[in-house]
Amino acid sequence: MSLTVNCSGYRRALIVTGEASGDLHGANLIKAARQLDPQLVFCGVGGEKMAQAGCDIIIPSSELAVMGLVEVVRHLPRIWGVFQQLKKLLFSPQRPDVLILIDSPDFNLRLAKQAKRAGIPVLYYVSPQVWAWRKGRVKGISAVVDRLAAIFPFEPDYYRGYPIDARYVGHPLLDEAGTTCTVAEYCQRHKIDNCKGDGAVLVIGLFPGSRANEVKYSFPVIVASARLLQDKYPYASFLVPIAPGIEKSRLETELLSGGIKVTFVDDSIYDTAAACDVILCVSGTVTLQIALVGTPMVILYKAAPLTYAIGKHLVSVEYVGLPNIVAGKGIVREFIQDEATPATLFAEMNKIITDSEYCQQMKKELLEVKEKMGEPGCSRRVAQMAIELSCLHQQVKE
Repeated sequence: MSLTVNCSGYRRALIVTGEASGDLHGANLIKAARQLDPQLVFCGVGGEKMAQAGCDIIIPSSELAVMGLVEVVRHLPRIWGVFQQLKKLLFSPQRPDVLILIDSPDFNLRLAKQAKRAGIPVLYYVSPQVWAWRKGRVKGISAVVDRLAAIFPFEPDYYRGYPIDARYVGHPLLDEAGTTCTVAEYCQRHKIDNCKGDGAVLVIGLFPGSRANEVKYSFPVIVASARLLQDKYPYASFLVPIAPGIEKSRLETELLSGGIKVTFVDDSIYDTAAACDVILCVSGTVTLQIALVGTPMVILYKAAPLTYAIGKHLVSVEYVGLPNIVAGKGIVREFIQDEATPATLFAEMNKIITDSEYCQQMKKELLEVKEKMGEPGCSRRVAQMAIELSCLHQQVKE
């Protein structure tokens, strides 16, 4: 993909995301855009990573980081306030030359509609999962989005015949996947030295997610499962990565009350995953990050009972874990809602630890997932799309 529009001069991009994963993708996009065209500047809704990449954060992404039908209702006043603030910007003299939306479709598609009214081109990055639920959204998306950057190869097919430029750009995680140190260096850094008699170290990852309600519903069962694992493997070391927006003290309190000895880490998720022998994690982007380093895992998903009761009638996918979705088959066990109990999670974790053939087969299939995702370069491709749209808008203004 190459630039087809030439322009010069200061242009402004408004970028909006409400997810920790979106903050990461947005940061990589901004870095790529700054290399290609330093005159395109960014402001918007994001987190620490986007800020470090050079984005002027006008609203923290934590204001939108709410998951679940029931949970959203409780936070509607706050979300509505954010929406009105952004809408005002779209119609102001300082309006952006392009609006870049990352994930969060329920909020962002409403914002896209306002941008369309304001004559601002819209780039949607990370397609709404129309293949999973509410396939009828394709028509509405096509009406308010100019270009769509799809991160799975099968997604553009859903938009064929509609007035939208939908392109497969690869997956953004491939741009930043990879470890920065050896496992030995990582363990030395975090003083992981609990060993079995033969000198081997068993490291278990507990990945609670990046949303407060994930912690609320999933973390208690993670703690109870970890207690069972600690009882069986008293020499094991437990690693818990802290995602932005999650209070370490809250996790620490639950773990200490459960008697679990852990090491909290604020480190590369890839280094942390590579240091683990097995990981218990919530569903989400992190499952694909773990897959890219090939660490065996167990996936759980728990939500508010009403959210789950409504959602299971709307979602039409066989799997919730991204590695399984990419593979098109179940290579990692998923435990959803009532199936996610300490006993079931412990049993699957224990199987991975004790059954070497089972463990190696999962590693092999995770490697195939990585190969299936293709080549790096996603962030640069999306940056080119954003630059093109901003240039087209500049020409229209002139």
